[in-house]
Amino acid sequence: MRVRDTDWEGVRLHVVTGKGGTGKTTVAAALALALASGGRRVLLIEVEGRQGIAQVFDCPPLPYGERKVAVAPGTETRPGGGEVYALAADAEAALLEYLEMFYNLRYAGSALSRLGVVDFATTIAPGVRDVLLTGKAAEATRRKDASGFRYDAVVMDAPPTGRIGRFLNVTAEMSGLARVGPIRTHADTVRKVISSPATAVHFVTLLEEMPVQETLDGVAELTELGLQPGGIIINMVQPPLGLPAEQLRATAGGAVDTAELAASLKAAGIDDDGRLAADLATELIEAARAITAEKAQRRRLARAGQPRYDLPLIAYGMDLAGLYRLAAELREQGAA
Repeated sequence: MRVRDTDWEGVRLHVVTGKGGTGKTTVAAALALALASGGRRVLLIEVEGRQGIAQVFDCPPLPYGERKVAVAPGTETRPGGGEVYALAADAEAALLEYLEMFYNLRYAGSALSRLGVVDFATTIAPGVRDVLLTGKAAEATRRKDASGFRYDAVVMDAPPTGRIGRFLNVTAEMSGLARVGPIRTHADTVRKVISSPATAVHFVTLLEEMPVQETLDGVAELTELGLQPGGIIINMVQPPLGLPAEQLRATAGGAVDTAELAASLKAAGIDDDGRLAADLATELIEAARAITAEKAQRRRLARAGQPRYDLPLIAYGMDLAGLYRLAAELREQGAA
């Protein structure tokens, strides 16, 4: 099957958010692999200090430095494999890098760090921390070398949906702290990248009420802030039950013929005193109700008006093979 062109042509910074427990970090890693397919170079950035990316790729803990963690497959049109680099962004290291890049003050920054000034500043002014972390992603997105952009795309494994608006709205967060000067200038530069068409914020969700509501709230919040919502990635999708719509509704309502189930078991050579058929009927009813509820959540997500992508549940636990499978699904559906 021919892979579709991406829905996000021109987007270079992909921010991935989602409610806790939805598989946000795994999806961010899969998206980075998908974007790197066909010989591209992608940077995957973690900002929460959990070393989740290292766990997903089964590699040692990431430093504040860009390390290659995976090779992506080729495509029909671009057969060469791509590369995924990753780093664990850290506010203190980002500040030292900032001082060195713009003021040649690496040693002064190290002295401030030893004195605890960096921790003090980012504690009393959390907006500074967010500017530094988002600033690292913005810098990597804009960075060029002799051949052009250093990275074809940057993927940020961002904070959960409940904090994403404040995390990305760096200029507003800094307005009361630094109205002028280099930090404000840096914040404004970051804001230009975050609010440009080159940035999209993707939401990872499950087909459950709370993650779906947080996703819808997040899309509305970003739209109000003037930021670009991206795709809605529905993770851990169960395989379909295979019942026609009318039968599915009837089953969800409890209309299951236990005697017919028992007869079917007997015809298959399975002895049953009635208890197995009753248990199977209960399981079938619960599955039908779950699918019916998921359909309702899909309808809610559709009202957001954003592209949606389904990722299957990897039944036996996530590993690298599963990660590559998710990446292929994202590419096939046009997310990358």
